[in-house]
Amino acid sequence: MDITQELVRYVLDAAPADIPARAQHDAKRSLINFLGCAIGGAQHETVDKALAATRPFSGPGQATILGRSEKLDIMSAALINGTSSAVLDFDATQAKKTNIHPSGPAAPVCLALAELNPVRGLDFLTAFILGVEIECRIANTVFGERNPGWHVTSVCGGFGAAAAAGRLLDLDEQQLIWAFGIAANLAGGIRENYGTMVKSFAPGTAARNGLQAALMAQQGFVSDDHALEGSKGFAVAMTGIDDLQGLTENLGKDFEISYNTYKAFACGIVTHASVDGCIRLRNEHHLEPSQIGSVSLKVSPNTLLLTGKEEPKTGLEGKFSVYHTAAIALIDGTAGEAQFTDSRVHDPNVIALRKNVHAEAVESIGKYEAYVSIQLKNGSVLNEHVTHALGSLDNPMSDDDIAGKYRELVNGVISQQQSEKIIDLCWSAESLDDAGEIARAAVKK
Repeated sequence: MDITQELVRYVLDAAPADIPARAQHDAKRSLINFLGCAIGGAQHETVDKALAATRPFSGPGQATILGRSEKLDIMSAALINGTSSAVLDFDATQAKKTNIHPSGPAAPVCLALAELNPVRGLDFLTAFILGVEIECRIANTVFGERNPGWHVTSVCGGFGAAAAAGRLLDLDEQQLIWAFGIAANLAGGIRENYGTMVKSFAPGTAARNGLQAALMAQQGFVSDDHALEGSKGFAVAMTGIDDLQGLTENLGKDFEISYNTYKAFACGIVTHASVDGCIRLRNEHHLEPSQIGSVSLKVSPNTLLLTGKEEPKTGLEGKFSVYHTAAIALIDGTAGEAQFTDSRVHDPNVIALRKNVHAEAVESIGKYEAYVSIQLKNGSVLNEHVTHALGSLDNPMSDDDIAGKYRELVNGVISQQQSEKIIDLCWSAESLDDAGEIARAAVKK
C-alpha cells in the first residue's frame, strides 16, 4: 500500500473509540492552550493588518474570529485564527524531532467547519487529533534534523489541516488523497522570516491551504496520488528524503498529540532552558540586576541558529534573541508577553544587561538544554544546568497551569464569564452536541 493511501485510510477509518482517553485529554489541553493564544493575540497589530488585507475580500460571515467581533468565510477565518494563535509565540510545540506547532493549522479548520455545520464534540475532537497526527508524522519523518531552512509548521501544517477537514467533510479515500496532493503543492514557508509578522502567518496559511485543499478535492479537483512520496514529490523536494516507511510506524497506537508541549514562556522554545535557568538563579539568590557582572550561556547550535539575534530591534525580534530572553528573565523573573514589547526591547536597563549576556554553541548540548553561569560583581559565580525547562515533556505544565496560562492570556479581551464558559466547553468537548459553541463563545462583545 502507498504511504499516502495508508495515511488517508487511517484518517477516514479511525473510530473515536480507538483513540485512548489520554490522547483525548491531551487534545483538550491543546485546545485550551490554542484558544488562550488565539484570543490573547487577537488584538495584536499583526492580526489587525492581516484582517485589513483580508476582510474586504472575504465571503459571507460563516465563522468567528476568536477574540474579536468579526465573522469571515471559513477559509479566511482559518487564516486569521491560525495567525493569531502564533503571534504571541506561546503556542504548543511538538518537540519530538522538530519544532512544529501543530494546533495552529488543525484547530482553526475544525472550529470553522463546526460553525458552518453542526459537529458533535466527539467528532470534532477526533478530527483535531487526527489532523495533528498527520502533520506531526510528516514533519518528523521528512524533516527531523534535515532542514535547509523550511518553516516546518508552514510546510507540513497544511496536511494536518486537510486531514482534519477531510474527516469532518466526509471525504472519500480518493478525495482525501487528492486533498493531500493539493496541500503538498501549496506548502511553503522559510525560517528567514522568524522575528517578523510572517512567522505567525505560517499556521494561518497552513490552515487555510489545508481547508482549501479539502474543499477543492470534495469537488473532484484532481492531484497526483503520490504527491507526498513520489520521486518528484513533497519529501524529495523538501529535504531529499526518499524513504518514508517510518511515517506510518505505530500508526493508531502512538498518538502525536500526547507529545505536545506547552510554553511557559512567550518566546522561541529553544530559549526556554536558558530562561528557566536564569529565573531559577534569580529567585534562589534574590538577584538584582545591579549585582550582575556578566551572564554566560552554553546552548545548542540550534539555539543560536534560531535565536541568535544579539540586538533585537522590536519586541517580536526579542522573542528570537537568546540574549534578550536571558536579560529580561533576570530582570523581571518571568518571560511573558509583557517582556516582548518594543519598549521593553529598547529599555536602557534591559539593553545594559543584554550586552553582558554571552552565548556559546556547544555541539554536545541538547537543543532544549542550557548551562547558565552568572558572574556577580563581587566575584561570585552562580551556575544552573537545565535539562528540561518548565513546559517540556519531562517537566510538564499541569492542567491547572495550562488553564491559568489561558486565563492570563484572554484577560481583558473577553469577559471572565466567557473565559470560564470556554474552559468548561473544552474540558467537556467530547459530550457536546455542537462543537461550534466553543468558537461562538469567544466573540468579543
